[in-house]
Amino acid sequence: MSATFRTTLLATAAIAITAPAIAQEINVYSTRQPELIQPLTDKFTADTGIKVNIAFLKKGVIEKLTAEGDRTPADLVLTVDIARLNGVVEAGLTQPVTNDVLSANIPADLRDPAGEWFGLTTRARVVFASKDRAATPPATYEALATPAWKGRICTRSGTHAYTVALVSAAIHHMGEADAKTWLQGVKDNLARKPQGNDRAQVKAVWAGECDVALGNTYYMGKMVNTPEQVAWADSVNVVFPTFEGGGTHVNVSGIALTKHAPHKADAIKLMEFLASPAAQEIYAEQNFEYPIAPDTKPSELVASWGTFTADNVNLMDIAKLRGTALKLIEEVDFDG
Repeated sequence: MSATFRTTLLATAAIAITAPAIAQEINVYSTRQPELIQPLTDKFTADTGIKVNIAFLKKGVIEKLTAEGDRTPADLVLTVDIARLNGVVEAGLTQPVTNDVLSANIPADLRDPAGEWFGLTTRARVVFASKDRAATPPATYEALATPAWKGRICTRSGTHAYTVALVSAAIHHMGEADAKTWLQGVKDNLARKPQGNDRAQVKAVWAGECDVALGNTYYMGKMVNTPEQVAWADSVNVVFPTFEGGGTHVNVSGIALTKHAPHKADAIKLMEFLASPAAQEIYAEQNFEYPIAPDTKPSELVASWGTFTADNVNLMDIAKLRGTALKLIEEVDFDG
C-alpha cells in the first residue's frame, strides 16, 4: 500500500493517494465513517486475504475522482442516499457491473437498472411521534400538510439530501403541482425553522418544541445506544407513514465500481460479500439498518419498531427528480 494512503482521513484534510496496482488490496472512498463498516471489511479480509483501505471523505467525492481521472487509486465508492450515488454515476465516474450474485441478493428496485450502483441496506423516512402529545400520529406523508399538525412538526433543512429525497418521492406520487402544495403545507405546519440533524428533531419532541418529527429509522438505534439520548428515544413512537397509494419512503446506503478501478476483480468480490447474507446481518446489528439480501432479518431492536411496506418505486426514478425537488424547496422557501 502506498505510504500516502490512510485508512481514515479527516473530511477537511487533503488526501494524497498514489495508485499502484497492488494485488490483493482494494481502495474505497467512503462517505460513511470507517468505524461503521470496519467489522465488514475485517470479516472480508479474514475470509479472502484481500486488504481493504478506506478513505473517509465527508464531501467532495465527485470532485476528487474527477481530478484523479484514470490515475485514481479508488476501486469503489460507498455512500448513503440515492442522490449521492446517482451523482457519481451522472458524473461519468462509475462503470456497470453485471453479476449474478448481486442480482440475486439485491432487489431490482434497490439497484441501478444499468448496473452502475447497488443498494446495500435501507432506512425508512419515518415520523417520530410524541407518546404524550401525538396519540394519533399521521398515517400518511400527505397528512403532515393538514391543519391538524399546524405548528407541531420539526424537521431538518429542506436542502439536506434526506429531505430532498422525500420531496422527490412526493413528486413521483403526487405530481409536481400537488407536491408543491403539499410541501407548502408542511412548511406552514412547522413548529420552528428547519435546523439540526435527525437526532436533534427527536430531542425537540422530547423538549416539547414540537409533537412529531421526520427522521431516518437508524437514528433511533443510535439514540438508544447513547446514554444521554435514551430519554429522547423513549419520548417517541416510531411511525411508518405511507404515500397514498404507495408505501413508506426508503433510502439506501450503496456502492459503485469506479470507472478506472485498478483492482476491479477484487473490488467486485467485495461488492458480492457486502450483498451476502453474512455481511447483511453484520450491517443489521452494527448500523440499525434494514438488510436487503433474501432471508435476512433486521436486528431485534430494529424489528421492535414494527413492520412496514416499503415504497416499491425504483430509486433511480426518485433520483431523477432531485432537480425538480430542489426547485420546489426553493420556491416555497422551506428553510426561510
